[in-house]
Order: sequence, then structure tokens, then C-alpha cells
Amino acid sequence: MFASWLTSALLLGTLCAGWSGAERDTRECLYYNHNYQVERTNLSGVESCEGDQDKRSHCYASWRNSSGTIELVKKGCWLDDFNCYDRQECVATEENPQVFFCCCEGNLCNKHFTHLPDMNGPSKVIKAPAPSAHLYSVLGYSLLPITLLSLALLLALWMYRHRKPPYGHVDVNEDNGLPPPSPLVGLKPLQLLEIKARGRFGCVWKAQMMNEYVAVKVFPIQDKQSWSNERDVFSTPGMKHDNLLRYIGAEKRGTNLEMELWLITEFHERGSLTDYLKGNVLSWPELCHIAETMACGLAYLHEDVPHCKGEGPKPAIAHRDFKSKNVMLRTDLTAIIGDFGLAVRFEPGKPPGDTHGQVGTRRYMAPEVLEGAINFQRDAFLRIDMYALGLVLWELVSRCKAADGPVDEYMLPFEEDIGQHPSLEELQEIVVHKKMRPFFKDCWLKHPGLEQMCETIEECWDHDAEARLSAGCVEERICQIRRLAGPPTSDCLVSMLTSVTNVDLPPKESSI
Repeated sequence: MFASWLTSALLLGTLCAGWSGAERDTRECLYYNHNYQVERTNLSGVESCEGDQDKRSHCYASWRNSSGTIELVKKGCWLDDFNCYDRQECVATEENPQVFFCCCEGNLCNKHFTHLPDMNGPSKVIKAPAPSAHLYSVLGYSLLPITLLSLALLLALWMYRHRKPPYGHVDVNEDNGLPPPSPLVGLKPLQLLEIKARGRFGCVWKAQMMNEYVAVKVFPIQDKQSWSNERDVFSTPGMKHDNLLRYIGAEKRGTNLEMELWLITEFHERGSLTDYLKGNVLSWPELCHIAETMACGLAYLHEDVPHCKGEGPKPAIAHRDFKSKNVMLRTDLTAIIGDFGLAVRFEPGKPPGDTHGQVGTRRYMAPEVLEGAINFQRDAFLRIDMYALGLVLWELVSRCKAADGPVDEYMLPFEEDIGQHPSLEELQEIVVHKKMRPFFKDCWLKHPGLEQMCETIEECWDHDAEARLSAGCVEERICQIRRLAGPPTSDCLVSMLTSVTNVDLPPKESSI
């Protein structure tokens, strides 16, 4: 029994290799979940695997064999795994694991599954001589101490697990001594209520924790790297800011193949900027408020802050997946930046970590990212974020009713030219080779504020990365534009300073 448990642990270590990146190719697999957690019902049917054209997707099945009785555990989509390449049938090859696993390529190829431990030739049946009664006695006396020791270990493990709190935390010793999540999370009952969004790394739930609504981002075990990276970024000193998503804690739920990784943050009922723009048009003051607070949050994210009281210095952080879907809105339309699964920290004297070139969402990739010509330095990554900021500002302007003329239905950047699901080649053609950008309507250029906003946007998405504005400059530009084109408001040039009470910042010089 103890040996089977150890074999299962080794198998789990093989299966739980993390993965990240952009979307995968489209494939359909049979889906089944024997023990869906958190009081959700069992699910079965067909699952569509949508993903990156540069990556492969597979189908998989896992099951148990209890004395000849097959018990199905899970079926569904699997990641780009070279062990699954060119397999037309789902065949498990391990000798005697506790949980069998197989993967294959082809639509619904996981409908049937089998176990053939010897894939190189026909299996051979070897008849062993019948053991004598004396041999049985020797084996019995030999195995008795081992059996008793195994039972004692299992009993000790059972007692240890039942002493743990009902909501287990991340074991910080697994992750090289990283800061633990909030110690209060495991002591509070947490109930998932409804799914609010689905993304590349899983789904986001609206949940209730005591008397507070929170957001729970649920990652499958395959996305452990993204979960770990986002948790680490949230744990960076100085990450408390009015325009950055507030982090509450991180947890692991379940075991083995059913394990899920949870990231718990504050919840915003309005949802993402994308969702809001689909159903609402903006007045000129609303556009300025969203744009300014969004630029303020990105400017703080990009900034090196030498003195954060009680926390140490905050390094510059590049988001690397900035888009309207990753900007949340408070009730008063204040912008909140979230989703740091691909973010990179630039700490003095330390390597920035994983900085693969083409990451993020294709539609928002800068020209240098699309053509694979990235300078892997801090400023280069910050300028990539600024290109994406220009596209998001265009989305805001396109839904503003300040100019004379009708407001069009919401469209993503480049959607009118290449549709909702552009390929990498299509984006390279129009963004890199033709140097196209989303168009400005004539009526926008006749409004004094929108005209200056369009000029700022052009300087954000400039083809020459070094010519792009900084986020702090964009924040100050929008503040001046609002003062010149509308009624006076509060002094926004110090908004980033006053929004963070625990940070000592030097005075900023205007970079307009």
C-alpha cells in the first residue's frame, strides 16, 4: 500500500510540469470529471481545446484499476507534450501505477483507452512454478514487519492531515522560501458562487469570504508556473496601490490530478474594461478618469520605488500582457490593473527571470515582439507595455460620445481589418510590414480634447520603441488635456503620490 502511494506521487511529479504562453490549437476531446470539487456537480461531455497555432493540443484520460474494475477519473484536453506527439490511440505504458494516464492526438481520440506496458513487442506470459506451503510461510513472516510499518506510517499520515486547518495554505518550503499568503485566509470559510470570466490560465469565480465578496482565480495544476509567478509579483514589496488589484492570498486545493491552485483578490462587480465598453458609452470626464487612473497604475508598476515603509524597495515591473481585459473598474470607474501571470520584475543585481519573446495576447503585441526582435532589457519591456496602452486608450476614445457624430459598436483593435481571431502572420503583415494602426475618425480630431488624446495615443504606439512615451508622461498628458478641455478638477499631477500612503516618492519632473 505504501509502495503504491509512493508510485502515485512519482507519477504526479511527472504529470505536473507547468506550462504557459499564448493560446493553443483547436481540438475536441471527451471531457469527464469523476470528483469535481467545491460542491460542483460531475461534468461530462465534449471539451473544445482552443489555443496557439504554434502549439499542439492533445486529449488525455486517467483511470484506476481496482482488481480488474476500471474506475474513470478524468478526461479532457492536455497541453503541448512531446510524449503525446503522433499518438493516434490513448495507451498507458507505465507498469503498475496507482493512477493510469494516457494521451493522444486527434479529435475525441480519448474515447477509448488501454494499458499496454510493453510497447516494443507482443507480451509474453511466463508461467511460474507453484509455490510450496513452506514458501508461503517464509513470505508471510518476511512481509509481516513491512506490513505493520506501512500501516503505522499511513496512520501517522492520516493523523497529521486531520490536524491541518480545513483550508490548506501553500507550503512555502516548496517554493524556495517565498513569502506565505495571508494567514487569515485559511481560517475563513470561502464559498464559490459563480464564474465571472474565463481566460488563458483558467477561470475567475465570484466568491464569498465571511461578509466580503472576493475574486478567486482558479488555475489547473498544469498552469502552476503562471500561478506561482502571479503570486510572487503580488508579494513584491510596495505592490499596494489604488490602481493595482488588491491581493488577499493563495491556496492549493485537492490532490493529485484534481489539484487546483487558487489566487484570491478583491472583487469588482463592474468587471473588466472590455466588458464595460461593450455595453456602455463614455462621457468626456469618464474617459479622462479611466485613462488617467489606468496610466497612473501602469506608471507605478513600471517605477523603481527606493523606499516603501516597512517593506523595502519596489523594483520596476513589466506587465507583458496589458490589455483592456486585464483592467478592472471600480464602481466610480477608477481603473485597476490586474493579471500579473506573465509579469517580470527587474531587481538590481538579479536576473529578470523568464523573458521569452512572444508572450501575452497577439492583438496587443508591439511590432518588435511580433517580429521577434526584442532587446531583453528593462526599458524595452516597459515600452512594449506602452504600445499596448496606446491600443487600450484607442478603445476608450472609440466609445466616447464627446465628439459630434454616432458612436460605433465596441470593437477590439484591428478587429475591423483582420477580425476577432487574427493569426500571427496577419498581425505581422499589418503591424510590422504595413505599419498600420487603428484609425481615428474625423469627428474625433475636431474635438479639442479627443484630438490631443489621439496625439498621445500615436506617441504610445510609435513603431520606434524608443520614441514611445512613458506611462508617467501619459498620466500627466491626460491630466493637462482634461484641464484644458473641460472643467477644472483635482490636481492629478500628484495623484500617484497621494494614492499610496505608505510609499515615499521623490517629486516627479514633467516629461511632456
